[in-house]
Amino acid sequence: MTEQMLQTPEVSLVYDVHGPLPPADGRPPLFMIGQPMGASGFGTLASLFSERTVITYDPRGIGRSTRRDGRVDHAPQIQATDVHGVIEALGAGPVEMFASSGGAVTALALVTAHPDDLTTLVAHEPPLMRVLPDAQAAERAWAGVRDAYETKGSGAGMAAFIAMTSWQGDFTDDYFAQPAPDPAAFGMPSEDDGSRDDPLLSDRSSAVTAYQPDLDALTAAPTRIVIAVGEESLETFTGRTSVAMAELLGQRATVFPSHHGGFAGGEFGYAGQPEAFARKLREVLDEVG
Repeated sequence: MTEQMLQTPEVSLVYDVHGPLPPADGRPPLFMIGQPMGASGFGTLASLFSERTVITYDPRGIGRSTRRDGRVDHAPQIQATDVHGVIEALGAGPVEMFASSGGAVTALALVTAHPDDLTTLVAHEPPLMRVLPDAQAAERAWAGVRDAYETKGSGAGMAAFIAMTSWQGDFTDDYFAQPAPDPAAFGMPSEDDGSRDDPLLSDRSSAVTAYQPDLDALTAAPTRIVIAVGEESLETFTGRTSVAMAELLGQRATVFPSHHGGFAGGEFGYAGQPEAFARKLREVLDEVG
């Protein structure tokens, strides 16, 4: 693996190249992106594609990638411009992409703005709140997460986030009638450390969940788009957004093993089924569009 850096007036983008360029197997590089997760979250999955040249990166303002644009928000259109720049810097033509969570939203923005950058996109559980039939209730639930974080800190915010993202089905009155979850129940401290800059829990990522996909641009693009969902996630928030987004594109969501982070090993303590996930991803990438 070699660490590379793309410098622009606004940002220093750090990305990792796993394997040779141009790729030894003649296939496009396989770019893996997340949001707010950086390259470190793809260590296990990248290792399971040792026959491919894999690219991972830290999004603007995350991990090793430092920004100089005077902003702290994570807008998908800006992140898409960054990814486009990295793809150009690779000099290896259009790439295949596996994109998860907020990274999948960035990837959809990338296809919209630069449709020739990707041959195939596997967009895994994009949290596109506005595609849900209960979008207003979902926005209220998400506001509750932000409020818990702003008033009580990261432990309360993360507990509210876990409660929201693990809720099964629509956000009904039963959801909002629940008492605030106790951080200790999830093994997290209740004390407020005073920080309010978490890229997941703060308003900094509101543009990700509020992103409105351009369906006309996506369907017109030459990119083969596959919307993916974890088998354990189907009735949760990101599972339901995936199913809804797939339907808007005239397809059924492709079911992958495990949960929202099903590709991960031990990177964040909640391992999925990375070997089974990699087999499914390889199968999907090898399909003829």
